[in-house]
Amino acid sequence: MFPVEQYYKADSIDSACAYLAGHPDARLIAGGTDVLIRLREGKPDFRHLVDIQSIAALQQLTIDNQGRITIGAGVTVSRLIRFLERHKVCTSLIEGASSLGGPQVRNMATLGGNICNGAPSADSAAPLLTLNATLTVQSQHATRVVPMESFYQGPGRVDLKPGELVTTITIDAGQYRNTGSHFYKYAMRKAMDIATIGCAVTCELENSPELVNSCELENSQRIKALRIAYTVAAPVPKRCRTAEKLAENRIADQTLVEDIAAVVLEDLSPRNSWRAAKDFREHIIRTLARRVVTEAIVRAGGQL
Repeated sequence: MFPVEQYYKADSIDSACAYLAGHPDARLIAGGTDVLIRLREGKPDFRHLVDIQSIAALQQLTIDNQGRITIGAGVTVSRLIRFLERHKVCTSLIEGASSLGGPQVRNMATLGGNICNGAPSADSAAPLLTLNATLTVQSQHATRVVPMESFYQGPGRVDLKPGELVTTITIDAGQYRNTGSHFYKYAMRKAMDIATIGCAVTCELENSPELVNSCELENSQRIKALRIAYTVAAPVPKRCRTAEKLAENRIADQTLVEDIAAVVLEDLSPRNSWRAAKDFREHIIRTLARRVVTEAIVRAGGQL
């Protein structure tokens, strides 16, 4: 039996926000894959729950006519994977979501929960960062849009004020169309383990893959934009801006890959922990830079 002292089942976003406004100590629960673990551990901060699992507005999952993807915070990871696979978009997010726990966990866990617990190891975080995702945050009296990159504020801390909840995650078409993307999670075990390091890259070449031909090969191989992000490499999931700047307008070749690997640590701060030593994490970070950047370039239509 879990030590729940108060429980409220919200039937709408407005009712959830109103309840949170009057009960600032309450915590949200949807899939419960994180909250129930904390309850089992006896964490007192999770004994007052607001159940948002049945709110229909948090279950939306759409691509509009402009290609804008809207993901309700209550969408399960399994459902998200199937949706993205069906539409053949956001490969890195499919890979990140697919590495989250096992099938049973993915069937219950929600994308909003994976983001909002503030874990530096969240498997969806790095792909969403490189896709420049934005979060819609709602309270009883206001709605605001928060870039994914500024949402994380520290280990276990996110940009949610008392009475607020995340309602949707949005990815604009320009962030994934004509790009190649890849996510790779390095963990000590291949199944159901927290990442030692996770890395995502989204790459856009000057010309889309369908325009590549023998006479345009060099132009098509030039980097238009490259975004790279890591998990468990800093106190929060983090973009590597130095490496991204270095890649701008560069020819997508092996020299570029090595240059990125050489500078990627400048924006990161891996640490020692019982899971892995700092120097080992640094080695994995550089190794994944080579591996993931190379695959993203190839998926974008490049040739290395």
